[in-house]
Amino acid sequence: MSQIKTNMKISQNILDKVNQWMQLPFDEETCQKVEHLMTTDVVGLEDAFYKDLEFGTGGMRGVMGVGTNRINKYTLGKNTQGLSNYLKKNFPNEELKVAIAYDCRHNSNTLAKVVADVFSANGIKVFLFTDLRPTPELSFAVKYLNCHAGIVLTASHNPPEYNGYKVYWNDGGQLVPPQDGEIIKVIESLSYDEIKFDADENLIEYIDTEIDNAFVKSTIENCSFSTPDSAKKKLKIVFTSLHGTSIKLIPTVLEKAGYADVHIVKEQAEPNGDFPTVKSPNPEEPEALTMAMELAESLQADIVIGTDPDSDRLGVAVRDLNGKMVLLNGNQTMVIMTAFLLEQWKRAGKITGKEFIGSTIVSTPMMLDLAENYGVECKVGLTGFKWIAKFIKDFPNQQFIGGGEESFGFMVGDAVRDKDAVGATLLVCEIAAQAKEAGSSLYRELLHLYVDYGF
Repeated sequence: MSQIKTNMKISQNILDKVNQWMQLPFDEETCQKVEHLMTTDVVGLEDAFYKDLEFGTGGMRGVMGVGTNRINKYTLGKNTQGLSNYLKKNFPNEELKVAIAYDCRHNSNTLAKVVADVFSANGIKVFLFTDLRPTPELSFAVKYLNCHAGIVLTASHNPPEYNGYKVYWNDGGQLVPPQDGEIIKVIESLSYDEIKFDADENLIEYIDTEIDNAFVKSTIENCSFSTPDSAKKKLKIVFTSLHGTSIKLIPTVLEKAGYADVHIVKEQAEPNGDFPTVKSPNPEEPEALTMAMELAESLQADIVIGTDPDSDRLGVAVRDLNGKMVLLNGNQTMVIMTAFLLEQWKRAGKITGKEFIGSTIVSTPMMLDLAENYGVECKVGLTGFKWIAKFIKDFPNQQFIGGGEESFGFMVGDAVRDKDAVGATLLVCEIAAQAKEAGSSLYRELLHLYVDYGF
């Protein structure tokens, strides 16, 4: 490929990177896209090359496109090559295995195959989902399949032009120190021509229903608490997947758990990386649940549940004392679910003093009060759910009950080692159904917590 020269004011550093991307090992299509940027959008060109998109402590997230500051086959290929090298060094003489999942975003399926190709080209066995799946199922699959690592292609609730690459370790949790820093160093030491793209298809195994069935079974076992069938039948649920991956599993989980009166927001049920009916597919934003709330009012539903695109966080709306639908915040849903779990464990005689719940430094201190009242420990980590999962690995002699963070994430037990909107959805329906059967409501249960522990 010929190098590009220009009279336009572009820094030499950027020009050097652009010229590198105009020749091998970069393919013809990539070179053409770089040349197009050079001739039509110098500002865009500068943004695409002015820095390297950083592989952070959990992975990488950014705008898709050509360039060092973009998500593309080469930046993700470099990540994957570095991770492959690291795995081979740290697990010598083992048959290395990784699981890969992806969400509804544009190019997620093709980027996932690129990642699978690189792993397989390095002699690593790959389990690749045949279609989009919730992120918590990837965490579950890593443990279920005894993998050394897992990758999910997702950008959570970022705008449609984004995608991302999130890394999980062999415990099913996200990368944490010291592995994250060590892997970053390996990645940064690589050049693009060291990436192995030639797949060994014999090492790529496609997975689907076996893992789905195991995950659904595990979810129902971990998140069901003797709710009478009569109570389940009385609970009217409105659910929206906000065009994301949860449509693949949450309706199935609710149905198999006995919840028959579930109404899905049809306009948002089809996975779509453009997220056409919302400004942001983020259940923290009240606007994202507008359509679900309207459907709930027309049906006089008891509860609204909405999940983000990769189905690791959920928003919940319930009726207040005046019968008005109100959206709860993450702290509120977290304490409701945690208090319920603790009460269930207490009634079952399972609290021995060796149990703990988890939270983060930016979440409500009511979690500490709940733990003290029930005679368990509350471990508080830094911002980010990976620190809660790390507690499970770091304290194997203690049993994790559940925990969450203020940004609408929650995890029940340790079958999944990350926030999990699939399990949390079933749990919150269990709480709502039992409360309604007892003449109360989920909102009233929250008020009881305020009375007992403070607002």
